[in-house]
Amino acid sequence: MVPDETRTAMKKILADIQSGDFAREWIAENKSGCKNFNALREAEKNHPVEEVGSRLRAMMSWLPKEQKKSAAAPEPKVVNA
Repeated sequence: MVPDETRTAMKKILADIQSGDFAREWIAENKSGCKNFNALREAEKNHPVEEVGSRLRAMMSWLPKEQKKSAAAPEPKVVNA
């Protein structure tokens, strides 16, 4: 069951996508150097699930050493539109 608050938020997001607001905001974010995106990404690196994931990957003998070392995914390439 989806709570009303979630349903309302999902409708708002869909409206932003359909109106083009989301795309305009994303393009502006990229053109300005991705400050907000990078701040969000940095905050997520410090989430407790990342520490647990890192410890779990270290125990997985079948993973290459490169994947065991880092809890963070490689940085994506930013394409300026």
